[in-house]
Amino acid sequence: MTKQELIRQVAQKQGITQQTAKSIVNNILESVTQTMARDEKVEIRGFGSFVVKRYDGYTGKNPGTGQPVQVQPKRLPFFKVGKELKERVNSI
Repeated sequence: MTKQELIRQVAQKQGITQQTAKSIVNNILESVTQTMARDEKVEIRGFGSFVVKRYDGYTGKNPGTGQPVQVQPKRLPFFKVGKELKERVNSI
């Protein structure tokens, strides 16, 4: 499902315009993004949680030259599926 398909589905199910549904979907996604940018967890019961995982820097290797390369520490978004969603997906 694409973002546009989600917007269409929300508009149809709620009986609202696509413009209103687009605003709702964009506000939800922006709220999740801003919360994660502050290193906070977003938990939607029954669906899952979004967290930011931290990875330490390390010395890697350039595959072309074999030279060592320093990889900087990073933070990456991670989704952990909720129990109810997992059960629903597995029951189909």
